[in-house]
Amino acid sequence: MATASTSAAPTLIGSVRRALRLLESAGAHPNGAPAKQLAREAGLPLPTAYHLLRTLTHEGYLRREKGVFLLGAAVDRLVSGEGPGTGPTRRTVAESMERCRDLIGAPVYFAVYREGEIEIVAVADSPAAPAVAEWADFRETGYAHAIGQCLLGQLDENARRDHLDRHPVRPLTPYSVADRRALLSRLGAMGRTGPVLERQEYALGHVCAAVPVRHGPLVAALATSVPLHQEGKLLPNVERLCKEIGNLLGPLEFSISI
Repeated sequence: MATASTSAAPTLIGSVRRALRLLESAGAHPNGAPAKQLAREAGLPLPTAYHLLRTLTHEGYLRREKGVFLLGAAVDRLVSGEGPGTGPTRRTVAESMERCRDLIGAPVYFAVYREGEIEIVAVADSPAAPAVAEWADFRETGYAHAIGQCLLGQLDENARRDHLDRHPVRPLTPYSVADRRALLSRLGAMGRTGPVLERQEYALGHVCAAVPVRHGPLVAALATSVPLHQEGKLLPNVERLCKEIGNLLGPLEFSISI
């Protein structure tokens, strides 16, 4: 009778290995490195690297400053032997986002405009309702997605023009806004309280909507997306999200500071 081999290769998780390669690359650059350089050094396709970098940044293993990625505080905790930051407030952030996701059955995004850049603070999705893949840097392509348009729409004219000077409008899909003039016209006509809808402007096959989160000086947006064939669910989902903003604001404000 044949017996099982004791020398079978171990089961390896590819996404973990890819994330570790990115961390190793980031660790080799004390002054930080941009996403494209880290992807190249880690031997990863850029869209894959963007997705992993966003996750590592959200979990605190990386931080992003002025367009480059550096090792984050979570790496220091690993080295020092300290436990992860799993206090009640951190859990509340994740739980609040997950509650919204489960409520509408679609991914939920929370973003802020901070120090002149668009920053995705938190994303809650699931295998059944995955987030839109970040195939082009969300920070640099705010003109093309609902989150960015919602944030830019809350800025004053000077701040808006400054952002577009640094991140020029370059259509990503056949449905993207054509140029800077067209975008400024759209933003100027946009209300600062209603939802911002975007149909295949950032990613083909997806429609997205974002609503402003107004609280003092905070410039923020709560958003969701659905596949194109489920477009009829988008506005009802946004209406539900609007009712949840008050419950989300406290824990999400904390998450902005970490």
